[in-house]
Amino acid sequence: MYVPPHFVVDDPATLREFIDRHPFGLLISQQDLAPFATHLPFLLDPPGLLLGHVARQNPQWRQLAGQQVLCVFHGPHAYVSPTWYEAEKVVPTWNYVAVHVYGRARLIEDPDSLVALVARLTDRFERELPMPWSFDPNEPFVRKMATQIVGFMVDIDRIEGKWKLNQNHPGERRRRVVAALREQGYEDAREIADLMERGLGN
Repeated sequence: MYVPPHFVVDDPATLREFIDRHPFGLLISQQDLAPFATHLPFLLDPPGLLLGHVARQNPQWRQLAGQQVLCVFHGPHAYVSPTWYEAEKVVPTWNYVAVHVYGRARLIEDPDSLVALVARLTDRFERELPMPWSFDPNEPFVRKMATQIVGFMVDIDRIEGKWKLNQNHPGERRRRVVAALREQGYEDAREIADLMERGLGN
């Protein structure tokens, strides 16, 4: 990922917290010498693993073991109009937050390990709901389900964070963008405004 110095975020705790808050990402690998991507939820397993699973019918897993893969996590994003800067010689842009994780993939095919992985993923996303779904690893349908998926783990080599929030503009322009984003009325714009404001020290 191209990350100009203005936009670099490399604090490990910040990057891990971002992945935990935005766990639905992209697993990108090579399949028959072409890029192949699957959208799926990930589980970050400190200090250095990403876990997930794909359907056994998904061909991506067949060439995944041992590959260097890329996992992409997106946060909020919003269009920025040059009119908001109230300045000359400026252009439209898009503010966003993203994290890229690079590492080597290993497969998980043992039925007990797959059931344990699904149990952990389920707990991660159910535990904060008012009426969490109860996952019983001993149910026959659960054991059958485990034969229809393939798990994977990614040994993390490197994590890159990009917080593109107009840091290359003077503070007054950034404050005008924050105000304009708050008027847009959708959640991503508000989140980007919040992040920009924190960067301004407000």
